[in-house]
Amino acid sequence: MRLFFLLALLTCSLFAISIEMSDSTISNGRTALIEFNNEKNIKYDKVVVGKKSYKIFNNPVDKEKSYALLPVSYYEKPAEKKIEIYYKKNKKEKKRVLPFRVEDGKYKKETLKVNNSKVNLSKEDKKRASKEYAEAMKIYKTVSEKSYMLKPFIAPLDSIITSSFGNARVFNGNFKSYHSGTDFRAAVGTPLTACNDGLVVLAQDRFYAGGSVIIDHGQGIYSCYYHMSRFDVKEGSEVKQGDTIGLSGDSGRVTGPHLHFSFRVGGEQVDPLQLMELINKNLLQ
Repeated sequence: MRLFFLLALLTCSLFAISIEMSDSTISNGRTALIEFNNEKNIKYDKVVVGKKSYKIFNNPVDKEKSYALLPVSYYEKPAEKKIEIYYKKNKKEKKRVLPFRVEDGKYKKETLKVNNSKVNLSKEDKKRASKEYAEAMKIYKTVSEKSYMLKPFIAPLDSIITSSFGNARVFNGNFKSYHSGTDFRAAVGTPLTACNDGLVVLAQDRFYAGGSVIIDHGQGIYSCYYHMSRFDVKEGSEVKQGDTIGLSGDSGRVTGPHLHFSFRVGGEQVDPLQLMELINKNLLQ
């Protein structure tokens, strides 16, 4: 449910800027959203939370509004935070501060058994995995002003969810991690579709993720599709929502065939289903 921040409304009336926030409390691994009405003589710049800065973008379907997404790291501890909003009014620098709370997502725990070669890595595998991680992070940290999003997001396939985002994971009894996406049941060869319009920025086989496609939806939002068996798209190609991007598989570190579906916002891994619902309800109505 959309909530109007009381303090934000007071700020609006006192300082003539209109701010609306999706919620004043958010769990680790999830995303909050702030919306602004575009007003004469006001230019919004950025939103800062602690040491992290987030750009304010034009709403892709409503020229009267701007927005910022605030992704909260899975590793963020419960705490009271401050949101600093920087803008210019009549060319003068201004700042407004809003309260914000991070709460514990209380994610479940899973124990998984995978091939030991995917846990106890050789020197060569460590080098490969590290290289692929650096390449991916370079992509995720690239933020364009352009948005490809013109319609609400959809799921990449119609199937049962077998593992939710955020579940704490123990591989082979000791290697610990967390689930960075949502797993959908998918037999090898199941067609996978783009969840929204975008630009394919990666289509390759990787050590952990196996066959991987990453789509840039613009403004720092990326969707990811892992463990694929076939690609039907190439890096640099544009896709439309619903286009087949390839087939599901069981490549990479897996316990069986499925689709691992995830999102990055501003470089941060976030709950993909919560993010899509947030954007659909607030930005792409």
